[in-house]
Parts: sequence; C-alpha cells; structure tokens
Amino acid sequence: MDEKTALWREPLCRALRRRVGQAVARWSMISPGDRVLIGLSGGKDSLILLHALSDIRRRSPVKFELAACTVALTDMDTPSLKDYCTARGVPYTVLEQPIMEIIRERGERSPCSFCANMRRGRLCAWAAERGFNKLALGHSLDDAVETFFMNLLRAGRARSFLPAVPMSRTGVTVIRPLVLSTEAAIIDEARRLALPVLGTSCPYAGHTERQNIRERTAQLRKDVPDLYSKVLNALENLSRADAWERAGSGGIEG
Repeated sequence: MDEKTALWREPLCRALRRRVGQAVARWSMISPGDRVLIGLSGGKDSLILLHALSDIRRRSPVKFELAACTVALTDMDTPSLKDYCTARGVPYTVLEQPIMEIIRERGERSPCSFCANMRRGRLCAWAAERGFNKLALGHSLDDAVETFFMNLLRAGRARSFLPAVPMSRTGVTVIRPLVLSTEAAIIDEARRLALPVLGTSCPYAGHTERQNIRERTAQLRKDVPDLYSKVLNALENLSRADAWERAGSGGIEG
C-alpha cells in the first residue's frame, strides 16, 4: 500500500466526525436500511463527506448502504476519484453531462444555480432509478450561512436550504451531513488526508453572486465572530410570533 492510499484509509479527525454525527442525529438523516448515494463533485466538501459517511458506516450500529456518483463536466478528470472510492470501499459511478455547453447555448444568467439544479436533478433521478432513497450533498455551514444572506439581501427572505428535504418528483430525500461543519475545518482535514481534490474547470468560478456574498460574510465575521452560530440559531428558531403578519383586507380609512 502506498502512502497516499494509507492516508485515504485513515479515519476522519474526531472533531469533524463528531460534527457530522451530530448533524445526522439532529435531523434524522440516516435510518436503518437506507441506501445513501453521495454526490461526489471532486471538491473538498464532497470528498470529506464521503470520508465521514464511510467512517460512520463502519462504526455505527445503524446499518446502511453507501455509494458515490459524479455528474462529470466535459473532460473532467475522474480516475483519482475512482481510486479514492476504492480505497474507502465505496462503489463509484460517473455520469457524463455537458452542463457547460448547455449553459452557453442557453445564455444562462445564473449559471451556478442552473448547474447545481441540473446536477442535483440528474443525481436524484439516477438514485431513484437504482433504489437509493437518500442523496447526500456536501454543503457546509459556510454554504448555509451564505445562502441565508443571499436570500435575505437578494430576495428579502430569511431562509436557507434545509438539512434534510424530500424531493417530491423522485421520492429521494436530500441530506446535508456537513451542515454543522465549517469550511476551515474541512480544508484542514482534506489537506491532512491528501484527498484528491479536483481543480475547478468552471469559467464562472470567482465571478459569481455567491463569491460576492462570501467576501461580505467574511468581512462581517471580523466584527461578529459568532455570526455562524447566530444564523444557525435563527434558522432553527424561526417563529410565526416574530413575523410581521399581514392583517386582513379591512383597515382604517381616512
């Protein structure tokens, strides 16, 4: 066994594994007999997600199946992902999808949202066809907070994606076990384990609305160090009592 493979077979650090375990338990993400498909993009988040869930599968008394699937962009380098999945004992599949070409043909104004929705839709459909009832995606706490501020500043809505949500068309439930894990912790662990993180080939990287929000959030955290925990608390405790409910059609007329 070479050094790289030996690192890939090491367990995830205890702190990060605990965060993932807390998220799985808090939102009842995995039940006995579940068949869980990981959306493996090749980024650090999805690789850490695979590492965490394959560790949990080995240690937990809850028995569930695990596999991984990549919706590959044109010319995406996936052999290293296959090697990594083999080292972790996780079956792996690649689905080719010319998403960038479709975006250019359609002249999409929101390429990131279109790409994410298209990949998630393809994964959900493929999962349903093959009997998987859960689709695990690698969204972190940073992603949840950024999505909250994107919705607040651009749409006027105090919301983010849900940690676990059933998809009505396919019956597959999307789960996000990294939702309590920070990007910084994920980066550190991906480096320690020498995970085969793929470089981005996206021509829109670094020039998106999310990147703008990410920079603003980073600046805000300098003044509010516990910003993430405050947003998480807000998301878990949204109450109708705090909403400015509209009254009926009646009113005081002058």
